[in-house]
Amino acid sequence: MLKKSSLVLWGAALFIAWNGLLLLFLWSRPPSPASSGEGDRLTAEVIRLAQDAETELERQKDLLRQIHRYSRLGTGPTGLRITPIPPPPPSPPPPRPTDPAGAVLPVLVMACDRSTVRRCLDKLLRYRPSAQRFPVIVSQDCGHAETARVIASYGDAVAHIRQPDLSDIPVPAEHRKFQGYYKIARHYRWALGQVFRTFRYRAAIVVEDDLEVAPDFFEYFQAAFPLLLADRSLWCVSAWNDNGKEQMVDVGQAELLYRTDFFPGLGWLLLAELWDELEPKWPRAFWDDWMRQPEQRRDRSCVRPEVSRTMTFGRKGVSHGQFFDQYLKFIKLNDRFVPFTQLDLSYLKKEEYERSFLPKVYAAPEVRVEELQGNRRRELGAVRLQYSGRDSFKAFAKALGLMDDLKSGVPRAGYRGIVSFVYRGRRVYLAPPSDWTGYDPSWS
Repeated sequence: MLKKSSLVLWGAALFIAWNGLLLLFLWSRPPSPASSGEGDRLTAEVIRLAQDAETELERQKDLLRQIHRYSRLGTGPTGLRITPIPPPPPSPPPPRPTDPAGAVLPVLVMACDRSTVRRCLDKLLRYRPSAQRFPVIVSQDCGHAETARVIASYGDAVAHIRQPDLSDIPVPAEHRKFQGYYKIARHYRWALGQVFRTFRYRAAIVVEDDLEVAPDFFEYFQAAFPLLLADRSLWCVSAWNDNGKEQMVDVGQAELLYRTDFFPGLGWLLLAELWDELEPKWPRAFWDDWMRQPEQRRDRSCVRPEVSRTMTFGRKGVSHGQFFDQYLKFIKLNDRFVPFTQLDLSYLKKEEYERSFLPKVYAAPEVRVEELQGNRRRELGAVRLQYSGRDSFKAFAKALGLMDDLKSGVPRAGYRGIVSFVYRGRRVYLAPPSDWTGYDPSWS
């Protein structure tokens, strides 16, 4: 109706303008004796037509005023309610892609002063199936010239970004020797901010410059990405098994994956939504242990493999080789490609996992640590070793070669307190009692 009224209004205006010009033309003509009567009649006719047009214009204006008044009241002149047609909504921004078949998962390499970053980058570039779907971004801290030259030698195969603030960080006097940990936390915050805020990626795989990756590294993360999207009780996917020494894993089951309550790091996938949550409270130092606190974990778990998809070759670092000689250098790197994207990983969803994994653990016959060490009762197959507290857990872990440290009460690679590993060729579950009620942060 409004459109029709507008057309009438414009038509009337054009009509008046045209006839006004015609009238002006006729008035300006000098009258001739022979035709003065005829001219007077023509002028009178033009004036009449102009008056008629002005009357029609006033009628249309009155009609428009009525429409405007009734639309504000919500009713028409007959009392019927008028439902105004709303303007079309603005187009929403294009959604971030969640289709795992087309998702872009950048690999963020955290670098500093190790020129051996070449070993990390060589394997990443050798094994990645697509440069478009797995762009490699190297974020360098420290300003180390030789490392920068190594990264630059890869040309367009990698993106090289540099953390701009290389200044020392004011730290408490008792933390003076931990300055490096403060700089690492600052670098992580800046680099993850670049990936999620500047480049606006949906997710990212984070590795450090002293990690070597397995042939199915990308296949693993590609397959686990939709699981991370679907199950909000998960907050990361890690390529690392803290107890992944060769004699403690079943290399024949390289496709086997677990849930773990312990944040493993060392090659891990996170979503942009998690960074939205963590960035405002990101710590000044010791970011990985901070991630393991209950306030950050919030009862969420990560996915981790039976056989690690990363291994570390970097003994040198701010930790001065802590754990490296005893554990880390013995981690088994998977060497068999597993087509994870063709496997059904739904068993890792929380409800289904607890429906299958927990009964399997507590159905396993219980044995004593001496029986394990003596390689007795082999006929039992998978067995369970039960601990009752912090001290018994640490004693059993040391006796069997597991990492025995706890973070906020959570054992490395543990799920609901259960650590699954291989000892002398058979599956062992180091587990709390079946009526377990939760982690005790005082166990740290």
